[in-house]
Amino acid sequence: MEYGAIDLHMKKSVVRIVDETGTVVVRDRITTSREAFAALFGPRARMRILLESSTESEWVAQVLESLGHEAVVADPQYAPMYGSRSRRIKTDERDVTALAEANRTGVYRRAHRVSATQQERRQLLTVRKHLVESRSSTISVLRSLLRQAGLRLGSGTPSTVEARLARLTIPPALAAQLQPLRELLSTLETELTQLEETVETIASTDDVAQRLMTTPGVGPVIALTFQATLDDPARFGGDARRVSAFLGLVPSESSSAERQHKGHITKAGPPILRSLLVQGSWVIFRGRSAEGAALRTWAHALAARRGRRIAIIALARRLARVLYALWRDGTEFQVGVRRGAASAA
Repeated sequence: MEYGAIDLHMKKSVVRIVDETGTVVVRDRITTSREAFAALFGPRARMRILLESSTESEWVAQVLESLGHEAVVADPQYAPMYGSRSRRIKTDERDVTALAEANRTGVYRRAHRVSATQQERRQLLTVRKHLVESRSSTISVLRSLLRQAGLRLGSGTPSTVEARLARLTIPPALAAQLQPLRELLSTLETELTQLEETVETIASTDDVAQRLMTTPGVGPVIALTFQATLDDPARFGGDARRVSAFLGLVPSESSSAERQHKGHITKAGPPILRSLLVQGSWVIFRGRSAEGAALRTWAHALAARRGRRIAIIALARRLARVLYALWRDGTEFQVGVRRGAASAA
């Protein structure tokens, strides 16, 4: 049996194939394309091929599987996979050699591969995030240019920018400079409106999203992003604490013997969901709904002792655990119900 390894890169990838004894059968550098992978691996007998998890890894794995091979997307954080390789001397050849040996000996850890449905949702939500950020950036530039002329854009939502601009007396020269920004904002607003409708439609027909949205501070975007990020609740073994750690919402720690020190949160996980959970926590913290009263009271008490910033992060951590528990148990949010690890700070 042969064992393959690919050190993936955007343009060129390094390939290595060894036999059962570790003897090199193929060593090549090929274009990172479907055609190149098909030409090299298509004629060969079924083998296991190891590649690191990366931006390109999923589509490459799908191509290899379509050619009849077993594709393994490996966790690059699993140090034993690299054997004695020195990080001080890192080359593509050393990387692919280590991957091939890890594949042959079975010393690797599989990375989670996101389902096709959740991958599509991730892409949709990524586009939405980019448009929202583009709109915010455009409004900031517009505000800055107005301030340089001694004008102020009144406060309001992004959708009312045009109406607020209409109330200002803008000099003709400046108005001409602002016109491209106004047209861009109009386009962004139209595209975002359509995207929001798509997101709401998906959430309204998704049973899990509907359950998650019974939680205070959680709307369609947070519910779908939570699902798209975690993909499968079973991968966390039913432990809500592992979810908050995966999302980088747990404190970093440096402890030894009797000394114990906890610092800022690790921020080790995907930043988009972590940011959304913080936003949801602010909604709960500042809200007045009866459903969020218990969480809000807990967060306010913590804020009185430790400060609002710490309280909001702790609330985001708790919110992540609550959402996971609802998904795991197939239940809806109920006021006053404590769900084991999901209720821990």
